[in-house]
Amino acid sequence: MALDATWDWHNIVGRLTLQVGHTPDSYYSAEPSQQGAGGANASGPSLWKFIQQAYVGYRFSVGSGLLLQAGIFLSPVGPEGIAVRDSWIWSRSNLFFGLPFYHTGVRLTYDLTDRWTVTLAGYNGWNSVVDNNDAKSIAAQATYTIKDKLGVSLLYFSGIERSKGAPEGPAWRHLFDAHATWQALPRLQLLLHVNGGFEPNALGTTGWVANALYVRVKLLDQLFIAVRGDVLREFLPQGASAIFFPAPWVSSGTATVDFRPVDRVSFRLEYRHDEAGAPIYFRGAVQTDATTLAFLPNANRQDTLTAGITTWF
Repeated sequence: MALDATWDWHNIVGRLTLQVGHTPDSYYSAEPSQQGAGGANASGPSLWKFIQQAYVGYRFSVGSGLLLQAGIFLSPVGPEGIAVRDSWIWSRSNLFFGLPFYHTGVRLTYDLTDRWTVTLAGYNGWNSVVDNNDAKSIAAQATYTIKDKLGVSLLYFSGIERSKGAPEGPAWRHLFDAHATWQALPRLQLLLHVNGGFEPNALGTTGWVANALYVRVKLLDQLFIAVRGDVLREFLPQGASAIFFPAPWVSSGTATVDFRPVDRVSFRLEYRHDEAGAPIYFRGAVQTDATTLAFLPNANRQDTLTAGITTWF
């Protein structure tokens, strides 16, 4: 559940989104933990997980308006967001779970035309309110929009993302992301998401490629069906830690029926099939680690069926 507030007053803008539930625990799990010192309290997932977004900004009277913002932002990488209502499919793709969820820093946005917008940003890194190293990350994004017809995003993100003392050393990671949403027909929408990158490090070069394809059909005024297929493959040098999943590749196929009997209410039924190049899922009698008591994955694939309802007001 999330409580969202926005404001735009005399060129001052801001947003605060607070949240509770299982989702914050999941995507704040990568937040670095730092001990307190010198009057500063300790920092970690439990401190920040109730904040989904928190930023303020000012719109300067330059051209069509130059917007400067600072705070905690949801990641601009990829087309998927946290809110179920904004996604065609209930569950998120493997790209969403592997790529960053949020960033902390500053960003500058400018509308070049009524269709082109550019954004430059400086962040602490991937999924970090408090950085896990001394380096900062940078991002540049260009978006092109034809209202109710086409939306395109091109993004580059780079920075040192591994913690201090990692065997890979202070390696610069380079991420390239592109996605396009097209209203092909009055009742047919298509979305393509492509992502890839590389990280030259002390052990070699880590790299990855990923893509996802979505199709959404409006069967009736209140009834939609959407399907998605995605795959993410990572290439690791000997001894390097995985950036994304404890498997060389992961993939999924998903189908969702979305029924909206009234405005702002969505009932969904979804089937999903997942596969991976290593046992990262669970099936049958699952063993636990004797020390941590964590469940030990024992399957290379899984099938799930999900029914849910979401509402917003």
